[in-house]
Amino acid sequence: MGEIATSERQITLYYSSKSTRAKQTLAYAKAEGLPIHEIDILKTPLTGTQIAEIADRLKLEIKDLVNQDHPIYKARFKEHHDFSEDDWIKMIRHNPDIMKQPIAIRGKLTILVETPTDIIKI
Repeated sequence: MGEIATSERQITLYYSSKSTRAKQTLAYAKAEGLPIHEIDILKTPLTGTQIAEIADRLKLEIKDLVNQDHPIYKARFKEHHDFSEDDWIKMIRHNPDIMKQPIAIRGKLTILVETPTDIIKI
């Protein structure tokens, strides 16, 4: 069993409060009356185990959770190569803005929300 608690009755949404897509997704979900448990990754930092579990649930490598086009990533890490899984986890933990999000979890389902309406797929 993982560290992330899930429920069939509500959607857990991991997001950044700075993200326009996340704000739109939250607004859409609330307008649809979906039960949302909000976790702002800027206010509630994820543990390394949670980051690894989210990547696993999405069937991604941890490095694929990083938005390598984000200005913070480009400024701080672009020149470096060959990061280990631990390096990627530390990078996300110390710079949560670079994590791709929002991520919605309901029961066994986990999705990376690409457009606000994706939330109804879960």
